[in-house]
Amino acid sequence: MLNIQNLHAFYGKSHILHGVNMEVRPGEIVSLLGRNGSGRSTLIKTVMGLVEGTGSVTWNGAELLGHKTYDIARHGIGYVPESRDVFPKLTVEQNLLLGQQSGRKKGRWSLDDMYQLFPRLKERQHTEAGVMSGGEQQMLTLCRTLMGDPDLIMIDEPTEGLAPKIVELVGQYLKELQKRGLGVLLVEQKLTIALDISQRCYVMGHGEMVFHGTPDELRADQYVRREWLEV
Repeated sequence: MLNIQNLHAFYGKSHILHGVNMEVRPGEIVSLLGRNGSGRSTLIKTVMGLVEGTGSVTWNGAELLGHKTYDIARHGIGYVPESRDVFPKLTVEQNLLLGQQSGRKKGRWSLDDMYQLFPRLKERQHTEAGVMSGGEQQMLTLCRTLMGDPDLIMIDEPTEGLAPKIVELVGQYLKELQKRGLGVLLVEQKLTIALDISQRCYVMGHGEMVFHGTPDELRADQYVRREWLEV
């Protein structure tokens, strides 16, 4: 289980996160919602050791704060950035193979699993990633992270700029991860997909948590939606 307690984070002298508390349990999808600039991306970057933080971030009881990003990944935490960082000159298959962690026993996921989840990647397995569409690159980034066999995957804005059909595919992908026992922390702007697939939701505003509850409770809370989510 991921457990975050009293987490503060900084960019230089700028104080971004102000005492954040949250948790993600095994086999559940948790959505982290909020407007741009609320601190959502900073939160998961801090968990991954990419941003300086104080407080406590534990994974199955082990403290992660202060560890290098590669050590945190080896604990079983995967991170999919919003920037879709593919290796543009490598093929789809080469990108996927790079996601595997060396020295670990055979993981739960294979190339065939990735191609079954996203048949489009199978069609383009020998294509350089840099010439693919944004939606295809998002599929590839998601699957490359999964090839590292994480127990928890944190995904930053996976549906940003994608066509509705691809958004639906991403939702199916996340549900499949849950079926296989993975925890998912989803940073998302689109309320529809977040409320449809999540078991619990957090809402951030100005670097603090302003709501925690079920999707139904968030749907019913007009004040939180109006003040912290709607544009």
